[in-house]
Amino acid sequence: MRIWSARLLIGIVTAWNLQAAFIFIFSPATFTGAYELSGTAGKAAVRGIGILFLMWNVPNLFALQNPIRFRLALYLSMLMQLIGLIGESYILSTLSVEHVVLRNSILRFIEFDAVGLLLLVTAYLLVKGENNLS
Repeated sequence: MRIWSARLLIGIVTAWNLQAAFIFIFSPATFTGAYELSGTAGKAAVRGIGILFLMWNVPNLFALQNPIRFRLALYLSMLMQLIGLIGESYILSTLSVEHVVLRNSILRFIEFDAVGLLLLVTAYLLVKGENNLS
């Protein structure tokens, strides 16, 4: 039961990231304004973020398959989520208060990554010490 609970938590994080990736890749104009971007360059930048989300999910997919057998993938997923959270917090700290829309967009990423990290750490704690390869 613990492995399935861990898979569910990893699956939620993976689904969120994949959903964001596909929306950024296929509907970038929806998000350019939120990042104070515009035109073709703005769409390309947002699509690039979508590609990064896809890349970010590779360890999640292995951890989702079997968080015990692919424990290293789960560690890497947690580390990547933590790096995102720290990096986004740093970016937020560099933005002046005049950039209200951009700051709010970065805050959503921070919240997204904080919740994702919490879910991944919980998944890790569920399978910590397990040796079953089911």
